[in-house]
Amino acid sequence: MTALEFRLMQGLKSLPPERVSEVLDFVEFLAERVKREAATQHMTEAFAELSKLNLPPLSDDEINAEIQAIRRERRQLHQSGSDIR
Repeated sequence: MTALEFRLMQGLKSLPPERVSEVLDFVEFLAERVKREAATQHMTEAFAELSKLNLPPLSDDEINAEIQAIRRERRQLHQSGSDIR
């Protein structure tokens, strides 16, 4: 256990249960924020790569066709008993 972890544990032990619950809420909030920041960075990088392709935007009809094709594929997989993810 590092010195920081030890200090944290000592601090937690000195708190009443309702305060420990608040600390846990804050830790979960921070962990979620880290995940959200990573996802934002990933999306930013993906959009930059997509932008480099210089492709024209899809029309509403093309988007709908893509959606319908995926739905058909999922229905077929579901009917065949395959795992969908």
